[in-house]
Amino acid sequence: MKLQNFHVEVADWSHEDQREALHELRRIVFIEELHVPEQRERDSLDDESWHVLARDGSGQPIGCGRLTSTRKIGRLAVLPDWRGQGVGLAMLRELVSRARTQGWPEVALDAQVGAIGFYERAGFVAHGEEFEDAGVAHRAMRMTLTTANTPIERLPLPDIGVLAAATRSDGVAARRQLLADARHRLAIYLPLLGDDSYASIEELDELRRVAISGRTAQIRILLHDPEAALRNDHRLITLAQRMPSAIQIRMPVEETDLAYLSAYLLNDVGGYLFMPDAGRPQGRAARHDRASQVPLWQHFDEVWDRSERASMLYKLDI
Repeated sequence: MKLQNFHVEVADWSHEDQREALHELRRIVFIEELHVPEQRERDSLDDESWHVLARDGSGQPIGCGRLTSTRKIGRLAVLPDWRGQGVGLAMLRELVSRARTQGWPEVALDAQVGAIGFYERAGFVAHGEEFEDAGVAHRAMRMTLTTANTPIERLPLPDIGVLAAATRSDGVAARRQLLADARHRLAIYLPLLGDDSYASIEELDELRRVAISGRTAQIRILLHDPEAALRNDHRLITLAQRMPSAIQIRMPVEETDLAYLSAYLLNDVGGYLFMPDAGRPQGRAARHDRASQVPLWQHFDEVWDRSERASMLYKLDI
Protein backbone atom coordinates (compact mmCIF):
# COMPACT_ATOMS: atom_id res chain seq x y z
CA MET A 1 0.00 0.00 0.00
CA LYS A 2 1.28 3.41 -0.92
CA LEU A 3 1.91 6.04 1.73
CA GLN A 4 -1.12 8.25 2.46
CA ASN A 5 -3.23 6.58 -0.23
CA PHE A 6 -6.35 8.07 1.36
CA HIS A 7 -8.09 11.38 1.78
CA VAL A 8 -10.42 12.97 4.32
CA GLU A 9 -13.60 14.70 3.22
CA VAL A 10 -16.54 16.47 4.81
CA ALA A 11 -19.58 14.18 4.96
CA ASP A 12 -23.13 15.48 4.60
CA TRP A 13 -25.39 13.65 7.06
CA SER A 14 -28.45 14.59 4.99
CA HIS A 15 -26.98 12.78 1.98
CA GLU A 16 -28.22 9.17 2.12
CA ASP A 17 -25.11 7.54 0.61
CA GLN A 18 -22.76 9.34 2.97
CA ARG A 19 -24.98 8.72 5.98
CA GLU A 20 -25.06 5.00 5.17
CA ALA A 21 -21.26 4.95 4.83
CA LEU A 22 -20.92 6.53 8.28
CA HIS A 23 -23.40 4.08 9.80
CA GLU A 24 -21.61 1.09 8.26
CA LEU A 25 -18.18 2.14 9.53
CA ARG A 26 -19.52 2.70 13.01
CA ARG A 27 -21.39 -0.61 12.93
CA ILE A 28 -18.19 -2.50 12.09
CA VAL A 29 -16.00 -0.76 14.68
CA PHE A 30 -18.32 0.03 17.58
CA ILE A 31 -21.12 -2.54 17.38
CA GLU A 32 -19.29 -5.59 15.99
CA GLU A 33 -15.76 -5.03 17.32
CA LEU A 34 -16.39 -3.24 20.62
CA HIS A 35 -19.87 -4.68 21.26
CA VAL A 36 -21.46 -1.29 21.87
CA PRO A 37 -25.27 -1.66 21.87
CA GLU A 38 -26.77 -0.23 18.69
CA GLN A 39 -29.14 1.99 20.65
CA ARG A 40 -26.12 3.56 22.39
CA GLU A 41 -24.12 3.99 19.20
CA ARG A 42 -26.82 6.05 17.49
CA ASP A 43 -28.10 9.27 19.02
CA SER A 44 -29.85 12.52 18.19
CA LEU A 45 -26.57 14.47 17.91
CA ASP A 46 -25.78 13.11 14.44
CA ASP A 47 -28.28 15.42 12.71
CA GLU A 48 -26.57 18.53 14.04
CA SER A 49 -22.95 17.33 14.01
CA TRP A 50 -20.16 18.04 11.51
CA HIS A 51 -18.97 14.71 10.05
CA VAL A 52 -15.83 13.59 8.23
CA LEU A 53 -15.18 10.49 6.13
CA ALA A 54 -11.82 9.00 5.19
CA ARG A 55 -11.70 7.12 1.89
CA ASP A 56 -9.01 4.97 0.31
CA GLY A 57 -7.58 5.51 -3.17
CA SER A 58 -10.56 3.79 -4.80
CA GLY A 59 -13.08 5.85 -2.86
CA GLN A 60 -14.09 3.21 -0.32
CA PRO A 61 -14.89 4.49 3.21
CA ILE A 62 -12.21 3.52 5.75
CA GLY A 63 -12.78 5.88 8.68
CA CYS A 64 -15.12 8.46 10.17
CA GLY A 65 -15.58 10.96 12.97
CA ARG A 66 -17.81 13.81 14.07
CA LEU A 67 -17.76 17.13 15.91
CA THR A 68 -20.96 17.73 17.87
CA SER A 69 -22.77 20.92 18.78
CA THR A 70 -21.73 20.21 22.38
CA ARG A 71 -18.10 20.90 21.28
CA LYS A 72 -16.99 17.30 21.53
CA ILE A 73 -15.20 15.05 19.05
CA GLY A 74 -16.60 11.55 18.88
CA ARG A 75 -17.39 8.44 16.86
CA LEU A 76 -13.78 8.42 15.60
CA ALA A 77 -13.38 5.03 13.93
CA VAL A 78 -10.89 3.46 11.50
CA LEU A 79 -11.21 0.05 9.87
CA PRO A 80 -8.67 -2.49 11.26
CA ASP A 81 -6.64 -2.81 8.05
CA TRP A 82 -6.03 0.95 7.97
CA ARG A 83 -4.97 1.54 11.56
CA GLY A 84 -1.49 2.85 12.20
CA GLN A 85 -1.30 4.60 8.82
CA GLY A 86 -2.28 8.12 9.84
CA VAL A 87 -5.98 7.92 9.00
CA GLY A 88 -7.19 8.60 12.53
CA LEU A 89 -4.77 11.49 12.99
CA ALA A 90 -5.80 13.07 9.67
CA MET A 91 -9.47 12.96 10.66
CA LEU A 92 -8.72 14.25 14.15
CA ARG A 93 -6.82 17.21 12.73
CA GLU A 94 -9.73 18.00 10.41
CA LEU A 95 -12.16 17.98 13.33
CA VAL A 96 -9.88 20.11 15.53
CA SER A 97 -9.41 22.55 12.66
CA ARG A 98 -13.18 22.85 12.33
CA ALA A 99 -13.53 23.50 16.07
CA ARG A 100 -10.87 26.19 15.85
CA THR A 101 -12.63 27.94 12.95
CA GLN A 102 -15.76 28.04 15.10
CA GLY A 103 -13.86 30.17 17.62
CA TRP A 104 -14.29 27.70 20.47
CA PRO A 105 -11.86 28.09 23.41
CA GLU A 106 -11.45 24.31 23.67
CA VAL A 107 -12.66 21.02 22.26
CA ALA A 108 -13.25 17.83 24.25
CA LEU A 109 -13.60 14.09 23.75
CA ASP A 110 -14.03 10.89 25.75
CA ALA A 111 -11.11 8.58 24.96
CA GLN A 112 -10.96 4.85 25.41
CA VAL A 113 -8.21 4.27 27.97
CA GLY A 114 -6.13 2.33 25.45
CA ALA A 115 -6.19 5.29 23.04
CA ILE A 116 -5.17 8.01 25.50
CA GLY A 117 -1.57 8.02 24.21
CA PHE A 118 -2.78 8.66 20.66
CA TYR A 119 -4.80 11.68 21.73
CA GLU A 120 -2.03 12.98 23.98
CA ARG A 121 0.38 12.99 21.01
CA ALA A 122 -2.19 15.06 19.13
CA GLY A 123 -2.29 17.65 21.93
CA PHE A 124 -5.18 16.53 24.16
CA VAL A 125 -4.87 16.40 27.96
CA ALA A 126 -6.66 13.83 30.12
CA HIS A 127 -8.52 14.93 33.25
CA GLY A 128 -10.79 13.39 35.86
CA GLU A 129 -11.26 9.76 36.80
CA GLU A 130 -11.82 6.81 34.53
CA PHE A 131 -15.44 5.95 33.77
CA GLU A 132 -17.25 3.25 31.90
CA ASP A 133 -19.22 3.90 28.72
CA ALA A 134 -21.00 1.01 26.99
CA GLY A 135 -18.81 -1.41 28.90
CA VAL A 136 -15.53 0.24 27.80
CA ALA A 137 -13.21 2.20 30.13
CA HIS A 138 -12.87 5.87 29.12
CA ARG A 139 -11.31 9.08 30.34
CA ALA A 140 -12.28 12.66 29.52
CA MET A 141 -9.77 14.71 27.50
CA ARG A 142 -9.65 18.24 26.18
CA MET A 143 -7.53 20.52 24.01
CA THR A 144 -7.21 24.25 24.61
CA LEU A 145 -7.48 26.11 21.32
CA THR A 146 -6.87 29.74 22.26
CA THR A 147 -4.34 29.82 25.11
CA ALA A 148 -1.33 32.00 24.24
CA ASN A 149 1.14 30.00 26.37
CA THR A 150 0.31 26.57 25.01
CA PRO A 151 3.43 24.31 25.07
CA ILE A 152 5.11 23.69 21.71
CA GLU A 153 3.86 20.12 21.46
CA ARG A 154 0.30 21.44 21.77
CA LEU A 155 0.54 24.46 19.54
CA PRO A 156 -2.31 24.90 17.04
CA LEU A 157 -1.76 23.35 13.65
CA PRO A 158 -0.05 25.60 11.08
CA ASP A 159 -2.32 28.03 9.27
CA ILE A 160 -3.25 26.24 6.06
CA GLY A 161 -5.38 29.07 4.75
CA VAL A 162 -8.72 27.30 5.06
CA LEU A 163 -11.22 28.50 2.45
CA ALA A 164 -14.98 28.34 2.83
CA ALA A 165 -16.51 25.65 0.63
CA ALA A 166 -19.98 25.04 2.02
CA THR A 167 -22.06 26.70 -0.71
CA ARG A 168 -21.89 27.13 -4.47
CA SER A 169 -20.72 30.73 -4.12
CA ASP A 170 -18.05 29.57 -1.64
CA GLY A 171 -16.83 27.06 -4.21
CA VAL A 172 -16.60 29.71 -6.93
CA ALA A 173 -14.60 32.02 -4.65
CA ALA A 174 -12.28 29.20 -3.55
CA ARG A 175 -11.70 28.15 -7.15
CA ARG A 176 -10.77 31.68 -8.19
CA GLN A 177 -8.40 32.05 -5.23
CA LEU A 178 -6.60 28.78 -6.00
CA LEU A 179 -6.28 29.66 -9.67
CA ALA A 180 -4.84 33.06 -8.75
CA ASP A 181 -2.36 31.41 -6.35
CA ALA A 182 -1.09 28.91 -8.95
CA ARG A 183 2.30 29.46 -10.53
CA HIS A 184 2.94 26.93 -13.30
CA ARG A 185 0.91 23.76 -12.67
CA LEU A 186 -2.74 22.85 -12.21
CA ALA A 187 -4.64 19.58 -12.07
CA ILE A 188 -8.42 19.57 -12.48
CA TYR A 189 -10.66 16.51 -12.09
CA LEU A 190 -14.26 16.91 -13.28
CA PRO A 191 -16.84 14.17 -13.79
CA LEU A 192 -18.92 16.88 -15.48
CA LEU A 193 -17.96 20.34 -16.72
CA GLY A 194 -20.91 22.56 -15.84
CA ASP A 195 -21.64 25.82 -17.60
CA ASP A 196 -20.80 27.77 -14.44
CA SER A 197 -17.43 26.07 -13.77
CA TYR A 198 -14.15 27.47 -15.12
CA ALA A 199 -16.11 29.67 -17.51
CA SER A 200 -15.91 33.18 -16.03
CA ILE A 201 -13.60 35.80 -17.47
CA GLU A 202 -11.61 35.86 -14.21
CA GLU A 203 -11.07 32.10 -14.18
CA LEU A 204 -10.14 31.91 -17.85
CA ASP A 205 -7.68 34.79 -17.44
CA GLU A 206 -5.95 32.92 -14.59
CA LEU A 207 -5.86 29.69 -16.58
CA ARG A 208 -4.36 31.54 -19.54
CA ARG A 209 -1.78 33.17 -17.25
CA VAL A 210 -0.66 29.78 -15.92
CA ALA A 211 -0.58 28.28 -19.42
CA ILE A 212 1.89 30.92 -20.65
CA SER A 213 3.93 31.11 -17.43
CA GLY A 214 7.01 29.39 -18.87
CA ARG A 215 8.50 26.14 -20.09
CA THR A 216 7.24 24.21 -17.07
CA ALA A 217 3.64 25.38 -17.50
CA GLN A 218 1.19 22.50 -17.39
CA ILE A 219 -2.55 22.35 -16.94
CA ARG A 220 -3.96 18.83 -16.92
CA ILE A 221 -7.70 18.20 -16.96
CA LEU A 222 -9.55 14.92 -16.52
CA LEU A 223 -13.11 14.94 -17.89
CA HIS A 224 -15.52 12.02 -17.84
CA ASP A 225 -17.52 13.42 -20.74
CA PRO A 226 -15.49 15.80 -22.91
CA GLU A 227 -17.94 15.42 -25.80
CA ALA A 228 -20.71 17.01 -23.71
CA ALA A 229 -18.45 19.98 -22.94
CA LEU A 230 -17.66 20.28 -26.64
CA ARG A 231 -21.33 20.22 -27.61
CA ASN A 232 -22.05 22.94 -25.06
CA ASP A 233 -19.26 25.06 -26.52
CA HIS A 234 -17.72 25.48 -23.06
CA ARG A 235 -15.18 28.30 -22.84
CA LEU A 236 -12.61 26.09 -21.11
CA ILE A 237 -12.64 23.73 -24.09
CA THR A 238 -12.14 26.66 -26.45
CA LEU A 239 -9.15 27.83 -24.41
CA ALA A 240 -7.67 24.32 -24.38
CA GLN A 241 -8.05 24.07 -28.15
CA ARG A 242 -6.14 27.31 -28.57
CA MET A 243 -3.33 26.22 -26.20
CA PRO A 244 -3.01 22.43 -26.68
CA SER A 245 0.64 22.25 -25.65
CA ALA A 246 -0.01 23.72 -22.20
CA ILE A 247 -3.58 22.60 -21.53
CA GLN A 248 -4.07 18.86 -21.91
CA ILE A 249 -7.36 17.03 -21.52
CA ARG A 250 -7.83 13.30 -21.04
CA MET A 251 -10.87 11.14 -20.39
CA PRO A 252 -10.98 8.17 -18.01
CA VAL A 253 -12.01 4.92 -19.66
CA GLU A 254 -11.88 2.33 -16.89
CA GLU A 255 -15.12 1.51 -15.12
CA THR A 256 -13.70 2.14 -11.64
CA ASP A 257 -12.53 5.61 -12.66
CA LEU A 258 -15.84 6.51 -14.30
CA ALA A 259 -17.59 5.54 -11.05
CA TYR A 260 -15.57 8.19 -9.17
CA LEU A 261 -17.95 11.14 -8.70
CA SER A 262 -15.84 13.62 -6.74
CA ALA A 263 -14.30 16.74 -8.26
CA TYR A 264 -11.17 18.65 -7.28
CA LEU A 265 -8.71 21.38 -8.21
CA LEU A 266 -5.02 21.26 -7.25
CA ASN A 267 -2.34 23.91 -7.73
CA ASP A 268 1.43 23.84 -7.33
CA VAL A 269 1.62 25.85 -4.08
CA GLY A 270 -0.29 23.44 -1.84
CA GLY A 271 -3.81 24.65 -2.57
CA TYR A 272 -6.78 22.42 -3.21
CA LEU A 273 -10.57 22.40 -3.52
CA PHE A 274 -12.24 19.02 -3.02
CA MET A 275 -15.93 18.33 -3.61
CA PRO A 276 -16.88 14.82 -2.38
CA ASP A 277 -19.93 14.86 -4.65
CA ALA A 278 -19.39 16.91 -7.81
CA GLY A 279 -23.13 17.52 -8.03
CA ARG A 280 -23.34 19.12 -4.57
CA PRO A 281 -21.67 22.35 -3.42
CA GLN A 282 -20.32 21.25 -0.02
CA GLY A 283 -16.61 20.48 0.13
CA ARG A 284 -13.35 21.59 1.70
CA ALA A 285 -10.54 23.84 0.52
CA ALA A 286 -7.27 25.38 1.67
CA ARG A 287 -4.52 27.50 0.14
CA HIS A 288 -1.52 25.80 1.80
CA ASP A 289 -2.20 22.19 2.81
CA ARG A 290 0.19 19.82 1.04
CA ALA A 291 -0.62 17.00 3.47
CA SER A 292 -4.19 16.91 2.20
CA GLN A 293 -3.02 17.45 -1.38
CA VAL A 294 -0.77 14.38 -1.50
CA PRO A 295 -3.46 11.69 -1.85
CA LEU A 296 -5.36 13.80 -4.39
CA TRP A 297 -2.25 14.34 -6.55
CA GLN A 298 -1.57 10.62 -6.31
CA HIS A 299 -5.11 9.77 -7.39
CA PHE A 300 -4.95 12.25 -10.27
CA ASP A 301 -1.63 10.93 -11.57
CA GLU A 302 -2.81 7.33 -11.42
CA VAL A 303 -6.04 8.06 -13.31
CA TRP A 304 -4.20 10.30 -15.78
CA ASP A 305 -1.76 7.54 -16.69
CA ARG A 306 -4.54 5.11 -17.61
CA SER A 307 -6.81 7.64 -19.35
CA GLU A 308 -7.03 8.47 -23.04
CA ARG A 309 -6.41 11.75 -24.81
CA ALA A 310 -9.68 13.52 -25.58
CA SER A 311 -8.90 13.61 -29.28
CA MET A 312 -12.44 14.62 -30.24
CA LEU A 313 -11.70 18.08 -28.86
CA TYR A 314 -9.04 18.79 -31.44
CA LYS A 315 -9.63 19.32 -35.14
CA LEU A 316 -6.19 18.00 -36.07
CA ASP A 317 -5.19 15.14 -33.83
CA ILE A 318 -1.51 14.84 -34.75
